[in-house]
Amino acid sequence: MQRSRLAALLAAILTIHALPALADPPVIIKIPRLTLEASEKIARAAVEACRKEGIQIGVTVVDRSGDAMAFLRDTLAPPVTIEVSRQKAYTAVNFNAPLSGMEDRFTKPFSVGKVEGLVFSAGGVPIAAAGNIVGAVGVSGAATGAQDEACALAGIEAVQMDLEMAGP
Repeated sequence: MQRSRLAALLAAILTIHALPALADPPVIIKIPRLTLEASEKIARAAVEACRKEGIQIGVTVVDRSGDAMAFLRDTLAPPVTIEVSRQKAYTAVNFNAPLSGMEDRFTKPFSVGKVEGLVFSAGGVPIAAAGNIVGAVGVSGAATGAQDEACALAGIEAVQMDLEMAGP
């Protein structure tokens, strides 16, 4: 009986000492990344979708950190579309949400919507692969935010199958 108590106590001590090792976070984290090729394909498809509607746009695709991966400005799109599309993509990736659902959220003074570089106007959409955010696309230049967003979504649609097949 004494021996079984000693064995149980020893097992409990070993278990308690092993628990912190199991709970320690990993030293590195593997993060899925959007490739340059996918970014270019998204941007090109967004421009083509807007062209079909007679709309000239600027489109920016950013990685999960908000850094630009690809940018296109159609021939007659105003120069302001360069910065606005980048800010839309940057905002969408940082909030991991389509901007069309956030337009009215940040209108109070001193809210996060007043932070320089953030734009809460429809046309920015996050890009996910296998449940992980990998970037965002921002479109600027259409007459309405809904048109900008439709073109952004068309860009993502061009690589949707590849995004869905991306494994962990």
